Amino acid sequence: MHDWTKIIKATTVQDPATGAVNTPIQLSSTFNQASFDEFGKFDYSRSGNPTREVAEHAVATLEDGQFGYLFSTGMAAISSVLMTFSQGDHLIISKYVYGGTFRILEEVLPRFGIEHTFVDLSDLDAVAAAIQPNTKAIYIETPSNPILAVTDIAAVADLAHQHHLIAIADNTFMSPVLQKPLHLGVDIVVHSATKFLAGHSDIVAGAAITNDQELADQIYFIQNAVGATLGVTDCWLLLRGIKTLGVRMQQSSSAAQRIAEWLEQQPQVTRVCYPGLPSNAGYAIQQRQAVNGGAVLSFDVGSETAARTVAETTTIPEFSVSLGGTETILSYPPKMSHAELSVADQAASGITPGLLRFSVGLEDPDDLIADLAQAFAKIAVPAQS
Repeated sequence: MHDWTKIIKATTVQDPATGAVNTPIQLSSTFNQASFDEFGKFDYSRSGNPTREVAEHAVATLEDGQFGYLFSTGMAAISSVLMTFSQGDHLIISKYVYGGTFRILEEVLPRFGIEHTFVDLSDLDAVAAAIQPNTKAIYIETPSNPILAVTDIAAVADLAHQHHLIAIADNTFMSPVLQKPLHLGVDIVVHSATKFLAGHSDIVAGAAITNDQELADQIYFIQNAVGATLGVTDCWLLLRGIKTLGVRMQQSSSAAQRIAEWLEQQPQVTRVCYPGLPSNAGYAIQQRQAVNGGAVLSFDVGSETAARTVAETTTIPEFSVSLGGTETILSYPPKMSHAELSVADQAASGITPGLLRFSVGLEDPDDLIADLAQAFAKIAVPAQS
């Protein structure tokens, strides 16, 4: 079944009581039990809710997974997966990891004795060298936020399994329409469902998906124990947002490709980070493991001053945090998504003072290009080094 058909079938689940094609919102914290000795499927909404069950099945289906879990935010999903590890465990993490994940790894997990090492996952020898006797997992984010660094998912997952490790992948930037990490050997996929899955900048949500029953049980235990579950109204909105995921990703990724190609030709731009460009170091791998380069790109205009001018003089994009909405969103990673990193850590992750992230929405790409062009006309061309 084609992904677009699968999306509609997974999010259009008829209500058995009425035949309604949209899943009812079950606004109940508790459920009556008909028997003193045998309880029904649902008892308390932290542990399970009919609306959330449909949405969790939908996100699992899109990733071709058996088990899906929804959380109150993307960081709640990522944190819950990382909380399945224990004191004394060691994790290998992509050096280009999202700022929120970096914060959990640096400031929270060490208090519980969970250690980590940041590694450039494109260097398999470096990954292998970082494996310790207590290493339990390798955490992939590809393409990474915000420089769109590409990791060979299959190669890293294979290396993980050779050493009896779990492979975890953050698939937020691609969505299941453009990339399926479970097919490439990953054990757990996580998403900030706030982004492309929901797609309308109206909810925050997170997801974790796996095909492994033991891992699923561990994730569910943390989900239920901690209680950072997605509310039922947001589950309904997530289902509604997912319905258009296929067409949104097609339009936005096609527009991103055009804009990235245009940006490469602009003298004010010193670097374009987009894995759909043949000039990108990860292009060949991206072509092999994903449908295209995705709907997010970053570009460097040489300085914070120039970045400020672009942010203040473009008129179509929203200047904001987040990504994946129907509206194009322009972000400044040094002060937004990766503000948690020190200047040195930002530099080590490729986050330079002139870097802007551009999440392409559903506007006409010609209009977006024209808007960028008029902004670029107001900044100086960086000196050639």
